[in-house]
Amino acid sequence: MRTLFFDCSMGAAGDMLTAALLDMLEDKEGFVRAFNALGLPGVEMALSEAETCGIYGSRVHIYVHGQEESCNDQGTPANRVRVHLHSHAQGHSHAHTQDHDHTHTHHGTGRGLDAVSALITALPLSEAVRNHAYGVYHSIAEAEAKVHNRPLSEVHFHELGSLDAVADVVAFCMLIERLAPDAICTSSVHVGSGHVRCAHGILPVPAPATAELLRGIPSYGGEIQGELCTPTGAALLRHFVTTFGPQPVMTITHIGYGIGSKVFPRANCVRALLGETVSEHGDTVEELRCNLDDMTGEAIGFAMDLLLESGALDVYTVPIGMKKSRPGILLCCLCAAADTRRLSALMLRHTTSLGVRISGYRRVILPRTAGTVDTAFGPIRIKTAGGVTKPEYEDLARIARDNDMTLAEAAELARS
Repeated sequence: MRTLFFDCSMGAAGDMLTAALLDMLEDKEGFVRAFNALGLPGVEMALSEAETCGIYGSRVHIYVHGQEESCNDQGTPANRVRVHLHSHAQGHSHAHTQDHDHTHTHHGTGRGLDAVSALITALPLSEAVRNHAYGVYHSIAEAEAKVHNRPLSEVHFHELGSLDAVADVVAFCMLIERLAPDAICTSSVHVGSGHVRCAHGILPVPAPATAELLRGIPSYGGEIQGELCTPTGAALLRHFVTTFGPQPVMTITHIGYGIGSKVFPRANCVRALLGETVSEHGDTVEELRCNLDDMTGEAIGFAMDLLLESGALDVYTVPIGMKKSRPGILLCCLCAAADTRRLSALMLRHTTSLGVRISGYRRVILPRTAGTVDTAFGPIRIKTAGGVTKPEYEDLARIARDNDMTLAEAAELARS
């Protein structure tokens, strides 16, 4: 499986994520020319080589009407989305800016979400890229509206901030389409620490909109002072990434570095790795376990049957010795992560255990095929894996019982 992995140990910002993908292309300048040919009004992208702690990579520059925005704590101008929240009832408006080190305001017309969507619609993009760009930008607007307790219709992006953010979002979506990964995964996101200054005053890191966008995504702070993850970066990860955690086992074919302009004690970059996962037939499972010492064998068997009927991949027991030398049973259930909550609740309901332990595992599985053999006594389902063919036990047992056969005789029917 073609897999893309982002190392976000120094945060995530729109222009750094974009630069990391762009750094993997052989014809980087060709992509920049193609992007500039889209005709995003007043916007021009430029690319430069950059270095951080001896690591060389790419830095993306977005110019709006010939002006590149000043850098924030992370050195990522494209991610400081300025937002005007208009309150018609109170007859005033105020501006929120993610440009925390620079609270100056550029003059320009505010753009609502509909206007930004119309801007994206006018670009000659594929339907997939356009829909992804809509989704990312909509999530940014929703986050800003929620943290400011305003309707979505009252969120207006400053013209300069909206244009460079749209440029980053569109470029990133175009690069994802060009690289065509089957799966996208990311490390936990480093958000930075401390406080940042904005138009509303001093705010904690991560900024409120960023924190809202990171709901449900593993993130952490650290000793690095400053804003490492920005709203645009968080929105891109939220929209595209399906798995957050350590780098999967993969054979790497391409590496890209998106360099930020701020100097930190650590290499200030987002690293992107593209390659093939080691096994196309690997996946992850979770194991649910509980210790039992006060249930009958019949009650345990009933619980096992219910777990299997409810979608467990496998259920088994192991004899164990418990405290005070009591003999006990370890009940184990393997399942997909999506079934963990439901099956653990089932285990708690149908056993006397007061808790269920949950562990996650990666596994490698053989490719499998399934088929059916028609016999004079009815169909028998067949499973094949690793060159070994095996008839389904339930079908053999049914034929054996109904026709006064042994299990071996029924199995012979499947081979004839």
